[in-house]
Amino acid sequence: MAYFLGVDTGGTYTDAVILDEAANVVLGKAKALTSRHDLAVGIGQAVDAAIAAAGVMASDVALVSLSTTLATNALVEGQGARVALVFLGFDDADLGRSGLTEALKGDPVIRLPGGHTHAGTEVAALDLSLLELMVRELGDDVSGFAVAAQFATRNPAHEIAARDLIRRVTGRPVTCSHELSANLNGPKRALTAVLNARLIGMIDRLVAACERHLAALGIDAPLMVVRGDGALISAAMVRERPIETILSGPAASIVGARWLTGASDALVSDIGGTTTDVALLRDGLPEIDPEGARVGGFRTMVEAVAMRTTGLGGDSEVHLVTEGLKGGLRLGPRRLMPVSLLAVDHGPMVHAALDRWLSSEAVGEMDGRFVVPMSGQRGGLNARELAVLERITHPMPMVAALTSRLEVAALERLVARGLVMISGVTPSDASHVLGRLADWDGAAAEKTLRLIAKRRTGAGDRFSTGPEAFAQAVIDQLTQQTVDCLLEAAFGEDQGFAGEDPQTLARHRLTTEGLAQHRGVVEVAVRLGVPVIGLGASAPSYYGAVGERLHCPMILPEHAGVANAIGAVAGQVSQRATGTVSSPAEGRFVAHMADGLQSFASSGAALAALEAALVGEASARAKEAGAVDLRVTVDREVKEVEIEGRTMFIEARITATASGRPRVAH
Repeated sequence: MAYFLGVDTGGTYTDAVILDEAANVVLGKAKALTSRHDLAVGIGQAVDAAIAAAGVMASDVALVSLSTTLATNALVEGQGARVALVFLGFDDADLGRSGLTEALKGDPVIRLPGGHTHAGTEVAALDLSLLELMVRELGDDVSGFAVAAQFATRNPAHEIAARDLIRRVTGRPVTCSHELSANLNGPKRALTAVLNARLIGMIDRLVAACERHLAALGIDAPLMVVRGDGALISAAMVRERPIETILSGPAASIVGARWLTGASDALVSDIGGTTTDVALLRDGLPEIDPEGARVGGFRTMVEAVAMRTTGLGGDSEVHLVTEGLKGGLRLGPRRLMPVSLLAVDHGPMVHAALDRWLSSEAVGEMDGRFVVPMSGQRGGLNARELAVLERITHPMPMVAALTSRLEVAALERLVARGLVMISGVTPSDASHVLGRLADWDGAAAEKTLRLIAKRRTGAGDRFSTGPEAFAQAVIDQLTQQTVDCLLEAAFGEDQGFAGEDPQTLARHRLTTEGLAQHRGVVEVAVRLGVPVIGLGASAPSYYGAVGERLHCPMILPEHAGVANAIGAVAGQVSQRATGTVSSPAEGRFVAHMADGLQSFASSGAALAALEAALVGEASARAKEAGAVDLRVTVDREVKEVEIEGRTMFIEARITATASGRPRVAH
């Protein structure tokens, strides 16, 4: 019996599930906090608990599949390692195209003559000596390189030469644009290569952490990773091309949603700690985005599901809107560590700071915020940034880490580089105050919301009367922004509104009044025409109100909290072909093929021929059914008897099973 292990590593939680492939049921599941300092810790805790809950032996696991939102979260939050772009044959104007300058965020660019024409002929020779000199000058300032040459998809010679030189000189990872896409549009390929280079270290640490724990458990099974289109690629390949894992988690969640509910037409909305991912399920499948995945404002050349990803989750930053007299709230797109979570491991420090701040009538701008050091490459930091980073040796109040307002920008740069994480009030803290969650330190959450509620609006009034009222306001804002996300996706997929801006339509006065069922001289009613499948650990806490606002059925499956991990290994397309070999007379063996009978002089020849035919038939069926990454197993049942010391062949039955991950697209 084969057991599959699915693992999903998100920004807050790492989930693991054990599926019984034959019975297609969840045998065990578990959650653990994602351990940013060492991903192996969270993966290990989740995997161990899931295996224990399933009551199976680790050695019986036949396939491990990993999905992750880490790459998506990093791009949404503008984080990632510092890299250098080697730009061959392009001019300065090309840097301003396709969002390339924004994606670089001030990282170094080496621009040299080179590249090829549309026909693949060399435009200018590549000066490798000059390239080596410029690469050596960067020293330890970058963790990796992206190489993009003009028309490299027609002739990649310059990209390959540059890649080989950089690897020889620096030993650091290099991403070539032609390896990620065969399409034209050099600046867009360069953008994709830059983002890929930023993610290599992060995804390599994730895969290595998973491999280490699997080895420790004695699991000798293939490790696959879910791509953004729902297909699987090997762990070795994803280390070179981590960009393909953007929208990996959302793609897995769609497979999981289909597996959990059997729904054919619905909006799938997956809320995590950092993002909300929405896609339309039509006839059981989502569409592939023909223009390439868009994440964090960047349009890449990565093939992925047509997904709308918004920086809105349970751990989203709560912004106080102080402009105007009334004030208000806004959530995201950045993820913070909830104060209630920080207090689990650093309770005395957190509570002492909160008590101190609460004892004062005035609330400082940085009150209620903490900083947490993270590991990472420090190259390219200026003196001020290094000074701030060296001060943050352990979690501490933000105000203690800064000596002046001039250092705020330096801290933000450290956060963008992933070297420091901010802890502050989030919807997760609000849920603890309202009793919807009880996982972390509820007292710390209550103090934090009590503190922030004392802040003043532009009119001089307090934002809220107390922690409970403020917590409800945060949850109401999460509901509103989730409704906006779903409406944008719905308008974007509705062909009746083709050419219109979905964001504008979702926030139009008629839409908002229609949701409120306005009744007057004019009556307006708006509702979502398909059900919503709510996924994510916090979906049961938040999505009931969302369904009420949209006047549509809200489906919250039993295993919604681990849908991504389920989707990493569920939804297998499986096709079987069965045949028999008989022996109507001694020395004659007949294979019963689909296209007729074939006779053989030996049982071995007959079995081999039938097996080959059945493997081909099952594989063809599976491919026709939409399977990729086929896995073929063969089962033989041979009946023989002993007669006077001789083994007599009676009959054999062969079953070939071809299984594969469905490519989640029409």
